[in-house]
Amino acid sequence: MAFSSKLGSLLRLNGQIPATSMLSSIHCMSTSTKKLFIGGLSYGTDDQTLKEAFSGFGDVTEAKIIIDRDTGRSRGFGFVNFADDESASNALSAMDGQELNGRNIRVSYANERPSGGPRAYGGNGGFRGGDSFGRDAGY
Repeated sequence: MAFSSKLGSLLRLNGQIPATSMLSSIHCMSTSTKKLFIGGLSYGTDDQTLKEAFSGFGDVTEAKIIIDRDTGRSRGFGFVNFADDESASNALSAMDGQELNGRNIRVSYANERPSGGPRAYGGNGGFRGGDSFGRDAGY
């Protein structure tokens, strides 16, 4: 709702808004700047360690290491959510490229996953109806 009212107010300004300005406004409104992606993590880094490393920049509402469901081991990246945008911005500036548990980490704003989850773009594993030997079933 806030998005549509903001967009409406942008459009009401006699159409004198440059397209790039309008697109930047839409992009900023559609992405959360409170959630950071943290890459290059040591496999020994856990949720609590990640939270402690970023808590000096503001209220961390969640810190989550992504775990491989087959091995139970860290996938080497995670996410940190802050209570406010300013804390996330400060953490990004200060922590990108810094060392955490022996590894230089990469910090960026997280991109939201498209709605529909991981299978939003077809995602049936490439199965085309072949038999168990991989031969085409003739569909």
